[in-house]
Amino acid sequence: MSLPEGGAPPALFDRELVARRYAARTHQGMDFVTSLVLGDLGERLAAITRRFDKALILGPDAALLPASGETAGGPVAFARLATLVEAPGIMSFNPEKPVLPGRGYDLVVSLLDLQIVDDVIAYLVNIRRAMRPDGLFIAATLGGNSLTELRQAWLAAEAEGRGGAATRVVPMLDVRAAGMLLQRAGFALPVTDVETHLVRYPDPLALMREIKSLGASNPLREKPSIPATRSLLASAETHYGRLAAEPDGRVRATLEIVWLSGWTPDKSQQKPLAPGSARSRLIDVLGDKSEG
Repeated sequence: MSLPEGGAPPALFDRELVARRYAARTHQGMDFVTSLVLGDLGERLAAITRRFDKALILGPDAALLPASGETAGGPVAFARLATLVEAPGIMSFNPEKPVLPGRGYDLVVSLLDLQIVDDVIAYLVNIRRAMRPDGLFIAATLGGNSLTELRQAWLAAEAEGRGGAATRVVPMLDVRAAGMLLQRAGFALPVTDVETHLVRYPDPLALMREIKSLGASNPLREKPSIPATRSLLASAETHYGRLAAEPDGRVRATLEIVWLSGWTPDKSQQKPLAPGSARSRLIDVLGDKSEG
């Protein structure tokens, strides 16, 4: 993803390729990562006391988007919006387009979209413009430390066999940049946090297959000039085993989910005090400890 200083960022991601990979998944039902994110979303919604009357949820695959949720204030009915793989009766949307369909949402949830959007700021601005004042935006995206073992294994394999390395895993968001993204897009009261999970797979190939099905396996428009060969893949598997093998023969992988939330600005929201406006000195509150 890009954090441009000015002008439109370059087109980094091959969204058609990612869509084909999502659509070609051979497994049935919910994948592990999406299931994990949806479970976490349910817990986060349950802690919110507000009631939401018009809610929207966006995600790559329409078939995996829930039609409803539950907050402490009551049930939530989601309008669903697929950003890659469509389904009958569910709206579709390209995040790179300038206008989000519909208006007046008081809750918008984006799941696993941000890591394959070229212009993240524009995407967030479009979402904010489609929301009513004091509406809540929540997003989950793969974090920058995800798949660190796989990255290291490929780097080691290519350095060993070719003396250099190519980008083969999608660049991901650093949690430290997430709050800045929300602020630059015009959201108020931004909050970010990260959930880190260690996932175990039978072997590195099983991990690579799942990554490909999630669109995270080199979705960039510019591909390496030299493709991955069988010998390079075997070398990467060997290095992965050295880095992350478990006693039972399985391998571990780090999965980091970055969560972002922010509110569309409204006069009713709490605002920080202006510098110099405090009516009490900190020493008056805490007491003078310089004596005694």
